[in-house]
Amino acid sequence: MKCKLFVFRHAQTFDNKNRTFSGWRDSNLTLYGIEQAHLTGMKLKKEKIDYAFQSHQTRSKDTLRIALEGHKKIPIFTDDRIIERCYGTLQGKNKDEIAKEKPKWYAKVHRSYNNPPPKGESLKMVCARTENFLHELLKFLKKHPGNAAISCHGNSMRPIRRHFEKLSIKQMCSLENPQDRPMTYIINIPFVKKSSKGKWKSVKLPADVRLATDKRNTLKKYY
Repeated sequence: MKCKLFVFRHAQTFDNKNRTFSGWRDSNLTLYGIEQAHLTGMKLKKEKIDYAFQSHQTRSKDTLRIALEGHKKIPIFTDDRIIERCYGTLQGKNKDEIAKEKPKWYAKVHRSYNNPPPKGESLKMVCARTENFLHELLKFLKKHPGNAAISCHGNSMRPIRRHFEKLSIKQMCSLENPQDRPMTYIINIPFVKKSSKGKWKSVKLPADVRLATDKRNTLKKYY
């Protein structure tokens, strides 16, 4: 039996447009972003989708909602293991200004694997929690086969692509993920005689947690 995963990054936000570090702060879709989400939806229009996954952030939810317009009612699970990377004290700051002030430090923190910004996450930490989500999802689909749509973020999409595309860490770190189309991956699973809809135990961050170093950060155990 074959299942499909449709994995896509949220569409353009105002922070994306303004070259601002978003991380765990919210930023709404621009008008162009709404158009991008519709383009993702057009590519999913004829696909059967049984489950959908999003983070609690508005940009993930809105992109998923727009992309699934026209589909029948689909179970949507919110899981913050696929939330964007926490950029710590950089959140809300302009990327170009930081790059100009501290070019070597910016390059090291922005796209390296092991270096977290102050009070934030390294890409390695993001990979650990996202890989945990993906491992659980693959087990879930073996018990409850179906096609799944995942509305994730630029950095949480990296380890998913690395897994399916067999990328090196260096290749993963250099990825630029599109915001207007899904990536499709095929999963081969053992035949299940009777398919049943399963329940998903979500992992969620408290709404007021903004930094990875916050003691209430529920993602810590996945690092």
